[in-house]
Amino acid sequence: MDELDRRILDILRRDARTPYTEIADEVGTSEGTVRNRVERMNEDGVIERFTVTTRTGNVKAMIEVGVAVDVETGEVSERMAEWEEVDFVWMVSGEQDIVLVVDAADTRGVNELITQAREQDEVVSTKTRLILDEHLG
Repeated sequence: MDELDRRILDILRRDARTPYTEIADEVGTSEGTVRNRVERMNEDGVIERFTVTTRTGNVKAMIEVGVAVDVETGEVSERMAEWEEVDFVWMVSGEQDIVLVVDAADTRGVNELITQAREQDEVVSTKTRLILDEHLG
């Protein structure tokens, strides 16, 4: 991955629907080059998926999850990623091991996800942070 790939990714992170012609104009290359590079990054797994960010009026939160030291964090993360209101699951370093980014209809929905996380045998702790506002970078 080179500087041109990084610039293309930066534009796509802000808006994954940006036309390749617009990206090409902004980074100073051809539409075909942008298309080929995006396809290659897709095939190589650099781009995992294209997604939509919404403003639903829902309650968004980060649920930080600590698991026991003898636990395979990846397996727990994959299971939690299947929960309906979970947008992202990150395996992280630091005090906690997993961060769930959730989008629930209300605080009751967030609380239900916290309870669901705590009911997992591997989970030893949770910490929750409500997301008050967000801006695309």
